[in-house]
Amino acid sequence: MKTKMNVLALALVPFISLAQDDTTSKEPELTTAIELGFLLKTGNTNSADIRAGAELRYDLEHWRNSLNFNILGKKGEVTDEEGNDKWVTSDQTWNIAGKTNYILNERGTNYIYGSGDYKQDRFSGFESQSSMSTGWGRRWYKTEVASFDADIGPGFKRDVVSATETTAEETRDAFIIQASGLYLHKINSHVQFRQFVSAKYAPKNGENNVYRSETSVITKLIETLQLKFSLNIDHNSVVEPGTKKTDTETAVTLVYSF
Repeated sequence: MKTKMNVLALALVPFISLAQDDTTSKEPELTTAIELGFLLKTGNTNSADIRAGAELRYDLEHWRNSLNFNILGKKGEVTDEEGNDKWVTSDQTWNIAGKTNYILNERGTNYIYGSGDYKQDRFSGFESQSSMSTGWGRRWYKTEVASFDADIGPGFKRDVVSATETTAEETRDAFIIQASGLYLHKINSHVQFRQFVSAKYAPKNGENNVYRSETSVITKLIETLQLKFSLNIDHNSVVEPGTKKTDTETAVTLVYSF
């Protein structure tokens, strides 16, 4: 719980500090997006899936800040050994991530960052996974329609391995090198492509490395409503026996921005 609170505190620091900063004359830019997808299937097979998320971005002078929250739940109807139908949870995941960039030069190319995230995935073999990192980044490419940012820095990672019938819950702490990149491309006035990749590499032999890829295409339906197609891939290099290393998620959701 202490680690969880530390990560959430780091995620909120940029917003608290900026709220207290009144020395700049530039108007702040605040954008919020709420994402929702739902699928209910009845008949020969009964199931229900829901995916929801929220993104908050706050930019002011030399600061670029973001806070993201996502949740995924899946239930399906199965028949037990006695022939009774019951609903069983097949997937349950939620995560929160915060990041702040402080721009170092007038051109906005170089920046230092601080980031933190916390994740719970009921069926991953981990009770929770969290990390913190800080380092240097650069906007390597910027045009009217596209941009590419990448950063790297040291950090700390904590994996809490779930208890089983034969083993107790275990906490594994590790020093990491974190690297991430974000590419944005505005295909036209209604369609945007987004590609995000990250790696949390633990140099010590035998420790778990975490990799993530988020690919999405967002199509504007009206001024404040978009349709989002996304593919997310998560990979852990070291997992418990009987657990797969790679999870993928494909989704179609509606996004409301304001």
